[in-house]
Amino acid sequence: MTPTLIWTLVVLAAIGLYLSWTAGRLDRLHARIDAARAALDAQLLRRASVAQEVATSGVLDPAASIVLYEAAHGARQAEEEQREVAESELSQALRAVFAEAQQVDAVRDAPGGDEAARELTEAVRRVPMARRFHNDAVGAARRLRGHRKVRWFHLAGHAPFPMAFEMDDEPPSALAERATA
Repeated sequence: MTPTLIWTLVVLAAIGLYLSWTAGRLDRLHARIDAARAALDAQLLRRASVAQEVATSGVLDPAASIVLYEAAHGARQAEEEQREVAESELSQALRAVFAEAQQVDAVRDAPGGDEAARELTEAVRRVPMARRFHNDAVGAARRLRGHRKVRWFHLAGHAPFPMAFEMDDEPPSALAERATA
């Protein structure tokens, strides 16, 4: 073997190892996105379930109960392509119902209400964190998939392009204040 052939094989092996490492990194990012999406789905479901529980508890006025129940039910039943809109509508309903501290106090004063208010506060607080974690993973995968080497060598395989989950997740001010109090 000639030295040129040896060096060519060494360079090709190094490039192959680098591409393999990049493909593995991309695969791990996609797995992280899947795990983050599952966590986000769990937090969204928890928030909708607790909101439905509070809406049917009888401690809110009838109009607020209906608004909150309909939004929570819509979020739980939404098809995937309508999910972001339905979850944003639930966020808006929560802000409308719990705009004032008196509503939170009314829930807390009901039997078992303290626990329900605490669960709702935690669920509302965890959704933005889960969404941020998911969207950070999506951003990292998108940046890596944007590199020429990934596109040229098709290192992403047939994995779908990762999509961020965009929704209105601003918590109600009265619940946010109660969480810090």
